[in-house]
Amino acid sequence: MELTQGHLLDGRVRYRQPKEGFRSGIEPVLLAAAVPAREGERVLEAGTGAGAALLCLTARVNGIVGVGVERDAELARLAADNAAANHAASLAFVTGEIETVELSGGFDHACANPPYHSPGGTRSPVPQRERAKRGSAELLGAWCVALGRLLRSGGTLTLILPAAMLEPCLAALSAADCKAQAILPLWPRLGRPAKLVLVQGVKGGRSPMRMLPGLVLHAAGGGFTEAAEAILRDGAAVTLG
Repeated sequence: MELTQGHLLDGRVRYRQPKEGFRSGIEPVLLAAAVPAREGERVLEAGTGAGAALLCLTARVNGIVGVGVERDAELARLAADNAAANHAASLAFVTGEIETVELSGGFDHACANPPYHSPGGTRSPVPQRERAKRGSAELLGAWCVALGRLLRSGGTLTLILPAAMLEPCLAALSAADCKAQAILPLWPRLGRPAKLVLVQGVKGGRSPMRMLPGLVLHAAGGGFTEAAEAILRDGAAVTLG
């Protein structure tokens, strides 16, 4: 597997990832920013890839214990190497499917950027990317149930996914007893429809769901907005709770 060397959070995180196949964008950085973890808490990520989200979360919150589950053994090993390069000894990476992997429960938080490409869509010519991105409402439901099962009561489940998947996402969270509490639209530019959303549920939660004001990612003149820069470069948190 040929790799490229880069960084996240304006250089605070060293990050290697495959040159071809599944490559991280801004989604894992935004996902990590929305996980309301505190020092000493346990965080579980499904589909961790090369570890971008947990690495960003560890850079923002000292002392968390993170476990990433990744079905691609090469990516899981790369995530572990990335953690070592960033001296993130509290992170561990497990090869397996989140639906069947054996882990001790009681996590305080869980998160995922689940596969979202439609089953009937154009297939990627790169096998690794095809495996990482091909999803369905059924798969999303299975992921949510698996993550919810490993959460403690009151723990949070945070997802980032396309706005078009919001309806099955809400249903999946309810089925996992992690009723959605907050939705944050992510607008590519002011006045444009949201392509992505951050959604957070709470294990056993019963509070009414809130639609939050949202975040505009790109400025009219190009580049990221000041609010987006604070998250993507400076490591600021996104508050959903």
